[in-house]
Order: sequence, then structure tokens, then C-alpha cells
Amino acid sequence: MRAHKRGPVPVSQGSAESIDYGFVGDIDSVNVGVIEKLLDIGLMPVVSPLSADANGTLLNINADTVAAAIGGALSAEKLVLCTGAPGILEDSTDSSSIISYTDIEGLTRLRARGSLTHGMLPKALAIENAIRAGVRRVHVISYKSTDGLLAEVFTNEGTGTLVVADLKALSPAEQTAAS
Repeated sequence: MRAHKRGPVPVSQGSAESIDYGFVGDIDSVNVGVIEKLLDIGLMPVVSPLSADANGTLLNINADTVAAAIGGALSAEKLVLCTGAPGILEDSTDSSSIISYTDIEGLTRLRARGSLTHGMLPKALAIENAIRAGVRRVHVISYKSTDGLLAEVFTNEGTGTLVVADLKALSPAEQTAAS
């Protein structure tokens, strides 16, 4: 990945006060050639969310942002994001308010209502970017669930949240499970 240092960000719209994120980077480009070669020979690449700018300055990038950029560059069928929460929640204070299925429009509504807080905000942005870059399905699951990955990927009900570009594109069986 090639990145640039994130510039200062205003504290609020129109504010003269800003936040300097230090050595946090924003991705400019992804070269997936090395990843594709490793996958082609049967190896599982492990990617660190670090990059460098054109001058070689080391930059930290949000791991979900990196995963989304790589998923998009690979035109991945699925991207699975693991988190401490059981998935995306309707109410961030209620772990039982898990949303099984949503789309980009649903994420926009959740953001507007204030349902996406803390670490879920950058995760939601990464999900949107991944889908817009060509990832067909993004799954948000808990790393605490023993069989969460298998259940999420191989059942219509899943354990976490499935995010797609448009819910109407889900199969009839998936739409029934989403109701």
C-alpha cells in the first residue's frame, strides 16, 4: 500500500480548532500483486496495517480500512471483519439489538440516528468503501463467537451482520431470513 499522512482535521464543521492525528495515513493505492502471488501458491498472506508515504515515513492505517482496500482491489466476493461486538447493533448499548442484514442505505440511516459509535464508525466507512470498490458482501462478526465465522458464511441466519450494496439483491431465502 502507498499512503499519505492524514492532515489536520477540524474538530467540527467550520471550527478553527483541529486535531492532528500524527502518523496516521490514508491509502492512496494498493498493489495486490504480491498478495495474488502468495494466494496462487496456496499461502495465506498476513497484512499489517502499516504503510509508508513517498518519503518512507511509516504510517499507521486503520486495519478495517486496509482490509476494505485490499478486498476491493482483489474484487473479493466476501470480506469478514471481526470485532468485539456481535455485529452491527441497532442500539450500541444493547448487544442483543444485532442487525442481521443491512445495506449501504441502512448504514447511512444508522449513522444519522447515532447508532454507529466509537469503533463502528470507521468500520462502517470501511464497509461502504469495500462495497463501492467491488466487494459483494461484508460480514461483521464477533471474534468471541467460537463458530461465528462458519455460521456467518455458511448459513442464511449467520451470527453477525451481513452488509450488501442493496438488500433487494439478496436471494429469496436470504430475504426471508432478513425479515
